[in-house]
Amino acid sequence: CRVAGLKRFASGADATLSGMRTDDFWGLIERARSGAGDDPKVIAERAAAELARAPADIIGFDRHLARVLAASNRVDLWGAAYLINGGASDDGFDHFRGWLLGQGRSVFARAAGDPDSLADLPAVRRAAATGEEFAAEMMLGIADEAYRRATGRGLPPAVDPLPRLDPAEFWDFDDEEEARRRLPRLAELFLEPPDQ
Repeated sequence: CRVAGLKRFASGADATLSGMRTDDFWGLIERARSGAGDDPKVIAERAAAELARAPADIIGFDRHLARVLAASNRVDLWGAAYLINGGASDDGFDHFRGWLLGQGRSVFARAAGDPDSLADLPAVRRAAATGEEFAAEMMLGIADEAYRRATGRGLPPAVDPLPRLDPAEFWDFDDEEEARRRLPRLAELFLEPPDQ
């Protein structure tokens, strides 16, 4: 089960990948977040700079990122991104998860397991009023940027492609009734009240 896999992964119970443990992956993200506020560009820059100083960890970091993205590749999380950002293409969903990665380990794991929990985040609550959108493509390129800095070349392509979602799992993200059923707290924030 994807959710169980993410919980195990987020908890640090998984083995080391190419010299980097799960705790190391999230520790690097947390160090980069420290003092960066909510700016994903600063977080990504700090993470890439630190990772470039430890070239042996770059591939491991990239593999961990692929596992995090695979475990969070869930239809209801995509629906949450669609509600929050007012739409989400394939790339938009990936970039939303990049932003989510920048929120840290506990927020990411909780949202992957319960996308409606995003309604608890102050930034998401503010976005309901301001229309702010959340996307951070640069968070997905940390390993590539670190590899370029360390070697002057682009990161070799991943061996295993990310799994695709089963089309049968999708629901119409524009169906407000279904959104209210699946993501009631986010729907309350981002959808107009139903006609009485």
